Amino acid sequence: MMPPVLPPFLDLGGTAVFALSGALLAARLNQTFVTCAFFALLTGVGGGSVRDALLGVPAFWLRDFWVAPVILGMALIAWFAPRKLWEGRDGWLEWADAAGLALFSTLGVAKALAFDVAPLAAIILGVVTGCVGGIVRDVIAGVPSILMRPELYVTAAALAASLTAVLILLGVPQAWSMGIAALAGFALRGAAMFWKIELPAYSREVSD
Repeated sequence: MMPPVLPPFLDLGGTAVFALSGALLAARLNQTFVTCAFFALLTGVGGGSVRDALLGVPAFWLRDFWVAPVILGMALIAWFAPRKLWEGRDGWLEWADAAGLALFSTLGVAKALAFDVAPLAAIILGVVTGCVGGIVRDVIAGVPSILMRPELYVTAAALAASLTAVLILLGVPQAWSMGIAALAGFALRGAAMFWKIELPAYSREVSD
């Protein structure tokens, strides 16, 4: 099985959205441009880099001419754009982030399966691809991580990754598997944002 390749506009578009979200967080925290650029890089390629490191292959963005310029461009946009441009406009960025999350999660598991990774481990790598960059960014920034919030974010990535693995293993063509799974993950994340769906928190009381 050949490693999957997203269409360039989807691949770079997802990277750009993730990078912009990272740079905007640094800007909102009144950090320097260096921090904005670092957060953009970390969020844009962090998950895919961890995945590729675990697979023992060069990080995907090291051989792609456009990834680094796109990330730098997003950092520049976040740094120079007036703050009022972003105020009250988090909604569209969250929807774009949801699309990137679903796409990259499917790409991660499909790439892992192409390298003969066991199915469950491949699903985990899919979730890593979609989520780890944002998690590490939040930890460094000192803000509540998506792992510490009840919203359906990692769950949506897990759905997209799991469905991709199941469909590919059932013999469905890779492109169809990734497309169907990405739509499912995006739909779950979108439903969670629209209807405020959250996972139940642990609330068992300790009895004496």
